[in-house]
Parts: sequence; C-alpha cells; structure tokens
Amino acid sequence: MYLQLGTDTISRTKDILGIFDLDSSTISKRTRDLLRRAEVEGRVVNVSGELPKSFIVRAGRRPTIYISQISAGTLKKRSGYIDDIKNI
Repeated sequence: MYLQLGTDTISRTKDILGIFDLDSSTISKRTRDLLRRAEVEGRVVNVSGELPKSFIVRAGRRPTIYISQISAGTLKKRSGYIDDIKNI
C-alpha cells in the first residue's frame, strides 16, 4: 500500500518508520536535535506547500525525514494503521 506524504510525494507504507505530530513531538530536545542533525546531513525533504503539521521518518540506507502539511492523525488513518494500544 502507498501513502501520500504531501505535494506529489508518496511512499510505501512498509517503508515508513514513524509518523509524528510536529507541534507535540518537537517539545523534546532529542527530537529537535534529531531534526537538526538530519537537516544538516541533507536528509530532510519538505513536501509541504503550506504550514507543516507532521513529519514522517522513512526507512532506507540513510533514513529520510519528510515534513508534511498533512496532520499526523490523517496520515495514520490513510495508512490503514490500527492502534492496538489500549488505555488501562
């Protein structure tokens, strides 16, 4: 199955390592450091034509990070991923 990540960009769902909300995940210093390092290494691709809402980590020899205008929740629904974690 394929997932549209943003403007004219698709990926196989099996290659996606994670989908993250940009606002809530960048609170963590580790996440900000990861994004900064990936940008310096040229592994960040902005596929957002608008205000970015999420980022997607895609597997590969060197994992690539895609910045998208599509919300993480919408991407998750489109991917067909079903969250099995239950609140106890």
